[in-house]
Amino acid sequence: MDYFLVSFFLIQYIRTSLQTATQHPEWDKRLVIGRYTSIALVAVFYATETPHWFNWIWNAFLVLIIVVIFTDDFFKTLRATAQTILPFIGLCMIRDATRALSPDFYKKYDSGFDIAVAFAFVLCFFIWFYARKQMKVLQKEREDRLREEQASKAQKESLEYLVSERTYELTLQKEELQKTIEELKSTQNQLIQSEKMASLGELTAGIAHEIQNPLNFVNNFSEVSVELCQELEEEIDKSALGDSDKEYIKEIIADLSQNQQKITHHGKRADSIVKGMLQHSRASSGQKEPVEINSLADEYMRLAYHGLRAKDKEFNAALVTDFDPTIGKINVLPQDLGRVFLNLFTNAFYAVADKKRKLIEEGNLGDYRPEVKISTKKFANKLYIRVTDNGTGMPEHVKAKIFQPFFTTKPTGQGTGLGLSMSYDIITNGHGGVLDVESVPGERTEFRITIPINETQEA
Repeated sequence: MDYFLVSFFLIQYIRTSLQTATQHPEWDKRLVIGRYTSIALVAVFYATETPHWFNWIWNAFLVLIIVVIFTDDFFKTLRATAQTILPFIGLCMIRDATRALSPDFYKKYDSGFDIAVAFAFVLCFFIWFYARKQMKVLQKEREDRLREEQASKAQKESLEYLVSERTYELTLQKEELQKTIEELKSTQNQLIQSEKMASLGELTAGIAHEIQNPLNFVNNFSEVSVELCQELEEEIDKSALGDSDKEYIKEIIADLSQNQQKITHHGKRADSIVKGMLQHSRASSGQKEPVEINSLADEYMRLAYHGLRAKDKEFNAALVTDFDPTIGKINVLPQDLGRVFLNLFTNAFYAVADKKRKLIEEGNLGDYRPEVKISTKKFANKLYIRVTDNGTGMPEHVKAKIFQPFFTTKPTGQGTGLGLSMSYDIITNGHGGVLDVESVPGERTEFRITIPINETQEA
């Protein structure tokens, strides 16, 4: 009976402590099987006349439970408690071994063996009871700590809400005060900002100039090195070296030439960025001249088109013009406005070329025909210029950043991100006009320039 009680309550203790019924159903099934096994063993013991060696089945059963507990990390937390049945198992095995090997000695001291086994049996339950009591105390402490944490969390959230609400009110008051101050000192702030931008432009120009000098040396010497590699290959062909040696040297020269070409490519990329920074930071002379707007737009449109054609011989696009013949000459900054036209047309041709390339890759070109259109109109003392393309278009999040310096949608190495920023500055600050964009993703993009003109500005 003592075997049964030890095994039965040990299994129940494991199930209760680890909560296997709800959290570990796989192990719970195995423990339930073990419980039924112990019940079956005790039923067999009392239902039949079993010999003394039947105790060894109990010993093996208990040893199996201990081995499982000490070999599987799942029962790691219960190993200290499980150790309490080791004296019981050990004494039972010594008693049964003595009974089998030395019956006379066992009969002489059987009461001593029974007392030792009974003491170990009582010790198991005493320690389990104490461990159970400690577990309840720890569980209560955990629950109390959890309640305190929840109360603290609720109080913290309440305080955070009050702080955020008060912060929001203070932020609104601060914004109102800042708005009032900005309105009162708008003229002064504009002058200070203009002074800062002028200083920043001069600093940027100076830095760009300093960078451009060593950059020119890098580009020039890399190009010369490529030519020297070619000459060296020609001289090697004339030499008396063996074919294998020639091929090996040529491979080294080819690698060296490729490296120099990469230096040249990236050097020119850096040079374009530096030039863009110089153009962006260069202060306008402020001298407006009477210019034929239609002629200026048409000139830069064809300049941008042929510039792209020089890079991609297969590129073609329809150039559509819709000029207002009544515009005549308008006083503008011709060089600055020309840069605006060049940037807008370059972007437009790039967009239609990119769309055509993507449609070809998808096998869905159909009757798509790249088209870039420029239209001008003078109405109510304002000059309206529209540059439209049927290219890739742009989504809203791109459109919101399109006039920011160094923002570009082109792949690395194909755009500096300064063109539209500089164009926006020229139109808004240089001419007091408006530059905005309207786009439908995948269909079209239209840049709209509006420049106010006075009767005295017309030539």
